[in-house]
Amino acid sequence: MHEWPHGRWVCDTLPSEKYRIWTRANAGEVMPEPVSPMSATLSMGTAGEQGWRDAYVTGGTARRSEFEPDRMNCMGIFGGYLFLNMSLTRIFGVRCPGMTPELVDLQYFGDMPGIPSYESEARSTDVDEECSIRLGEWIQRALGVDDLPELRADRAQVDRRIAARPELSMLPDQELVDHARSYIPLYRRLFCRHIMVSSLTGVGLGMVGGVCAAIGKPELMMTLVSGLGDVDSAAPSWAMWDMGRVVASSASLSTAFDGGVEGLLDRIQELGAAGDESAAMFLGHWTRFVARFGSRGPNEWELRSHVWGTHPEIALVAIDRMRFAPDGESPQTRTDRRIAEREAASAAIRAALADNDEALATFEAGLNASHVYAPGRERSKTNCILVAHEMRLPLREWGRRLVERGAFDHIEQVFMLTDDELDAAVADPAAFTEIVREREAYYLSLFEVEPPFVMVDQPPPMSDWPTRDTSTTVAAVGTTLTGISGCPGVAVGRARVVLDPADPRGLEPGEILVAPHTDPAWTPLFVTAAAVVVDVGAQITHAVIVSRELGLPCVVSAIGATRTIPDGALIEVDGALGTVKVLELPA
Repeated sequence: MHEWPHGRWVCDTLPSEKYRIWTRANAGEVMPEPVSPMSATLSMGTAGEQGWRDAYVTGGTARRSEFEPDRMNCMGIFGGYLFLNMSLTRIFGVRCPGMTPELVDLQYFGDMPGIPSYESEARSTDVDEECSIRLGEWIQRALGVDDLPELRADRAQVDRRIAARPELSMLPDQELVDHARSYIPLYRRLFCRHIMVSSLTGVGLGMVGGVCAAIGKPELMMTLVSGLGDVDSAAPSWAMWDMGRVVASSASLSTAFDGGVEGLLDRIQELGAAGDESAAMFLGHWTRFVARFGSRGPNEWELRSHVWGTHPEIALVAIDRMRFAPDGESPQTRTDRRIAEREAASAAIRAALADNDEALATFEAGLNASHVYAPGRERSKTNCILVAHEMRLPLREWGRRLVERGAFDHIEQVFMLTDDELDAAVADPAAFTEIVREREAYYLSLFEVEPPFVMVDQPPPMSDWPTRDTSTTVAAVGTTLTGISGCPGVAVGRARVVLDPADPRGLEPGEILVAPHTDPAWTPLFVTAAAVVVDVGAQITHAVIVSRELGLPCVVSAIGATRTIPDGALIEVDGALGTVKVLELPA
């Protein structure tokens, strides 16, 4: 069962012989679904892997010679699923001054019970004084900055490429493929930047957390890095909020939305053509929204995935939820409250450290780094996602043509090809008809299995992977789930368990969103929620950064929350303590 009939699945990589421990933590946020052959060989699995290696070498974490040349080391694909290598990130913890492997585990991967300890896999070469010196020097330079103009320069370069995009419908097939490939060097460079900025986010948080713990106020750490402003992945929520207000104030638009999201844009365009001013205003907002945020959506790193620009209904369903929210729950209002709390907490810490110059200097440096690099991490990710979308668009156009010619059954089958097959497929697409059908059937079967959360050495046979567990075990009243603090604050409300951001199943304002994982497609649902609870996650993952920006209590790594908290239960979320308590079961 679930075994690729010809041996190793075309996407799968060889496991490392040096770096033994792999995890789905964080990877489950980045790519929650199986990786397509195209993404594995054209973007994430090639340019992404090389960009990550570049980051380790540039920052001083590792030497180029430490990587195995014949296989992926930073990331791996097993059973079609993306895994991240914990062993390499732990080496960063060993070599980085002030960090430890255990602290890196917590910040980047969250709570993972049952993982092998670092001591069980430590290599004699992990301690490297020269690398530690280089890494320390890089961090010292990085901690001294107040701005990241290089990220704006990266965005400007990407924007220029987008503005110069040729009319894809006019390009020959081979030029469409070549256009997608032309982004590989830029993707690699931007991914390198993303990994380096992410590393520095963790360093800043570690410094702030250490000071807070030393003075007996660990609960203030997340308050101190909340409401920072200019967070790219939260920005779509502001734009959607504005559109939701336009809908809420218009009887005609409200009626159009009441009819459901299918065909909604057509109905609004008809209203606009008939002279409806609110419809014209909404369409103006929408055009700007798609131009700026069309690359975002569920599983957005995956080239095969639909995003807001290719499937508008995904965004429209979130706007539909927002239109019911009261005006006082705007993202900006929440952020303003969080800014005031952050400033008060900062003043309290500074007062407590008034007689300790060294600790105060550490606090200020860590706080500054957190405020610079947490938004920077989201911006560096946005730059990568924009490039991934520019790779997606020509491939979808080519796929559309292949369907039109009868070679493929639907557009998404083009992503069942690998990079080294593209030229041959351009020359003779019919030769790949049965290949992509067979691969797609197997690929879709992978959605039914549950990959191991942690893997040591070789992946277990696919026949041993369990079928994805959709069963529920209802938690009793008084049950408390403990996770990791994402954003402080206490909220009491009805739980709304949502498994798909495109199907929020009636999430109402004031309810608590309980989700398996999050990416930017989930972010608009945060706006109407009273709090967020996520099955997986860590201190620098997407749900945490956006929750802090929007100012709502958040608990991540609440393992099993979506399967134990029943829909409609009254729960209490304490974002500072990282707890979720069941107060009352639904009738």
